Amino acid sequence: MNTLRNKVQLIGNLGNDPEIINLESGKTLAKFSIATNESYKNAQGEKVTDTQWHNLVAWNKTAEIVEKYVTKGKEIAIEGKLTTRMWEGKDGMKRYTTEVVVNELLMLGK
Repeated sequence: MNTLRNKVQLIGNLGNDPEIINLESGKTLAKFSIATNESYKNAQGEKVTDTQWHNLVAWNKTAEIVEKYVTKGKEIAIEGKLTTRMWEGKDGMKRYTTEVVVNELLMLGK
């Protein structure tokens, strides 16, 4: 059960082409986001679609795969873990971002 402690699985479509960053250390980082959609009927019986955006990051080999094959609009399935990082903005205020660190990626669709 330890593998279930921090596990995220998502299927969605990319909102933009991934941002690829080659670090001085030789590591490759891919930053991208996907949208997931959930549909339901509201109290009036109307269909409502709720779209959620998820920030993703991938490292090294996974980032290289993202760079080669993943583009805006593509449908993908990912598995990873949630992480939250903190940084200080230009105004001196602490900022937080929650991301999914991708360790597995599957291309879907065409």
